[in-house]
Amino acid sequence: MGKDFKKLKKDLVNWIKAKVKSAKAQGVVVGLSGGLDSAVVASLSKEALGKKRVLGLLLPCESAPTDLVDARNFAKKLGLKTELFDLTSTYKQLIKKLPPAGLVVKANLKPRLRMMVLYYYANKLNYLVIGTGNKCELKVGYFTKYGDGGVDFLPLGNLYKSDVLSLAKLLGIPQRIIEKTPSAGLWKGQTDEGEMGITYSELEKILADLEKGKRLRGDKARKVKKMVGKGEHKLKMPEIFKR
Repeated sequence: MGKDFKKLKKDLVNWIKAKVKSAKAQGVVVGLSGGLDSAVVASLSKEALGKKRVLGLLLPCESAPTDLVDARNFAKKLGLKTELFDLTSTYKQLIKKLPPAGLVVKANLKPRLRMMVLYYYANKLNYLVIGTGNKCELKVGYFTKYGDGGVDFLPLGNLYKSDVLSLAKLLGIPQRIIEKTPSAGLWKGQTDEGEMGITYSELEKILADLEKGKRLRGDKARKVKKMVGKGEHKLKMPEIFKR
């Protein structure tokens, strides 16, 4: 039998509501990238809390102009309040003052700058920062530590990309966003699958087989196992020395 996505949606909405209530927060802040995951999280948040208690932050940083247009249009469709804070000049000034580094090292500054702005608004409004990462990304460490990984809770953290896609269709996410090539937008032409070197469908199958304890062979399986081991520390709190 397939998954009951109507029940899943209801459970997620109730979970978001409960998390905000237990923290005695007034609402949530979500970074709207113009992509699938953030659109799904924003939709669920609106259903859970109402549009007046969800703030969408538009945080371009050398980003594709079309992503900002998609994020704005989607927020308007939901009736969400948004704030635009372009981080491009801040990022460029910071890069000028830092020693030279590789592309990925520099690109990781972008989600960390976004995290600072998200928490600024969250602290100001007594909101929580709701994360948009899915299970595929979290399992293999495909996120920036203390960047897009720096959030208060993750409603999609136990859902594969295909689950998020099914949920998006149920929620009525625009087809343009559903069909968009997944990308963190860290540099021009960057895509999730291109950077990871594996498709989401391949990744999901290998991760599911690993969870079941199946013995896996092949280059892709070895690659995923290596990614899981390398990124494991990102999901843990910093270790504390004990005597």
